[in-house]
Amino acid sequence: MMHLVLICVLICAGLPAALFCWNLLLYRQPPELSGQAIEPISVLIPARNEELSIGASVSSVLASQGVEFELIVLDDDSTDRTAEIVLQRSQHDTRLRLERAPALPARWIGKQHACFVLAKLARHRTLCFLDADVRVEALTLARMATFLRESGAALVSGFPRQETCTWLEALLLPLIHFVLLAYLPIAEMRRKSTSRSFAAGCGQFLMMRSDAYWSCGGHHAIRNTMHDGLLLPRLFRDHGFATDLADLTQLATCRMYHSAGEVWRGLSKNATEGMAATARIVPFSFLLLFGQVLPFVLLPFARSTEQRMLLLAAVCAAYTPRLLAAAHFRQNPISAVLHPVGVLVLLVLEWNAWFCKITGHKFAWKNRAYDAG
Repeated sequence: MMHLVLICVLICAGLPAALFCWNLLLYRQPPELSGQAIEPISVLIPARNEELSIGASVSSVLASQGVEFELIVLDDDSTDRTAEIVLQRSQHDTRLRLERAPALPARWIGKQHACFVLAKLARHRTLCFLDADVRVEALTLARMATFLRESGAALVSGFPRQETCTWLEALLLPLIHFVLLAYLPIAEMRRKSTSRSFAAGCGQFLMMRSDAYWSCGGHHAIRNTMHDGLLLPRLFRDHGFATDLADLTQLATCRMYHSAGEVWRGLSKNATEGMAATARIVPFSFLLLFGQVLPFVLLPFARSTEQRMLLLAAVCAAYTPRLLAAAHFRQNPISAVLHPVGVLVLLVLEWNAWFCKITGHKFAWKNRAYDAG
């Protein structure tokens, strides 16, 4: 019996490690500029109480090169200096304009409503939704627009490099790339380009064709959900449009959260639309526990050389993706060393989010209360 458990542990650690290594070859930066004309872009930033980050985000977009663009920031009823900062910048650059969000309708999530309003304000046929805490490099917009055209997709997305300064940020946020590349077969995602099973994206950076956006209903179709990074690509695929991913590690940076409390609330708010969905939480928990935690727990209790070798192989398999990710995505190496601890904390967060959902718990985000999940 113990032998079968150890074989299961090795498989649960080894297969994700192998897939991660293969995906790392396929998850590439967007292509360099080809010299072809790039359609103008409407860069759309929803902003609610973002005075700490909006200035840097706006400045980075305005420094973009290689493409014509407009930048619209929607002030979503901020109570800080967000609107004032944007308004001051707009007086010196006509490409930037500040708009005010109308009142939030019933049964809408704040960000989805803000993005939908922004889409209606956009003038160009390429839309780029950008979170207010993302900073882009000079060629990011142009290269992602090239990727959108050359990939044949209607929506492309990418994960910026995540800045992590507090302990819970460093422990949990690097797991985003681990979960993405260890459990999503990118080759299948591209081969089955309209299958909802392979939908993936990051709400921090989403670029798309406006005709496809309006054809599938855009943010209106996911108005009462939190996880636009997953659900918008899934919506596009449901309507027959292809989606794709690019590596933005060198091209964009984001400081998503600023405290342990923000990390916990921020990851919890959309967990039940991702890994903590009722249909996924048990199999994902099994895979993560057996492959990423049990090898470390069982290794000190190995009774034979064979058991020790199997567990050592599983430990090496579990560590391989995290060490590769730390180097490739410029992550905190301490997070990689504490990988099993991070996975355990992630599982506690996911199950807590699931429990909050089934018990009807409400949570607050940006000073607004929502039903969990």
